[in-house]
Amino acid sequence: MASQDPFDSALDLLRRLNPKYTANNVNALINLVPDLTEDLLSSVDQPLQVQRCKKTGRDYLLCDYNRDGDSYRSPWSNEFDPPLTDGTLPSERVRGIEIAANDAFDIYRELYYEGGVSSVYFWNLDDGFAGVVLLKKCMYQSFVSSANESTGSWDSIHVFEATDRARISHYKLTSTVILNMINGDESLGEMDLSGNMTRQVEQDMPVGDDSSHIANIGKLVEDMELKMRNLLQEVYFGKAKDVVGDLRSISSLTQQEKDRSMHQEMISSMSKR
Repeated sequence: MASQDPFDSALDLLRRLNPKYTANNVNALINLVPDLTEDLLSSVDQPLQVQRCKKTGRDYLLCDYNRDGDSYRSPWSNEFDPPLTDGTLPSERVRGIEIAANDAFDIYRELYYEGGVSSVYFWNLDDGFAGVVLLKKCMYQSFVSSANESTGSWDSIHVFEATDRARISHYKLTSTVILNMINGDESLGEMDLSGNMTRQVEQDMPVGDDSSHIANIGKLVEDMELKMRNLLQEVYFGKAKDVVGDLRSISSLTQQEKDRSMHQEMISSMSKR
């Protein structure tokens, strides 16, 4: 029997582990099999880390798409930290679009998330360019009176390719959302909702100049985030509500018996007719 590829085995293992600890699990696998380092870091979506740009003082997000070795490029200064002399940078034209896109999505982040951190990174392709839009929002609440805590984080990663054509650009967008929510209470215990979701879409959109790319990418990301938020609400929150409703009833047993008895009486009276 042929042995299974180590990379496929690592991915299968990660799918079966709690997505809340993806970063720790990836690091553990890298320590076990160092040869898989690059493949795992480029293939597995992890919760985004925040770092501060030393030149501008603004926060930015770390991912595999702005990493070169052990250094990360800031979208605000276009410089690597730690510094690199031969780091990969976008061309002058693509960098110009990247700057405008960071300004646009910074406004989008404030309007939709009312906080958090956003970062956009572009790089060159032979027939166009590609990029990633990153958004992160964390929440922490502590209620002393009821002795409970609520924590949560939302990480969205939108990777796209834009292929240039005559007055039209073909966009391919792959979006991943990583959700983690914990609500703890002394009387009810702790509830943990953690998971991720990935969706993909392709679309041709008209292009007049470089600013059209920003509007097109913004529309694709906005529509995709709306769809994924609705799906998460149905899958995570809807299912959790059903489970909690089946396990714990708000009304008393006496009231339930009374309602059940009234229901049986109505059925009996209707059947006699």
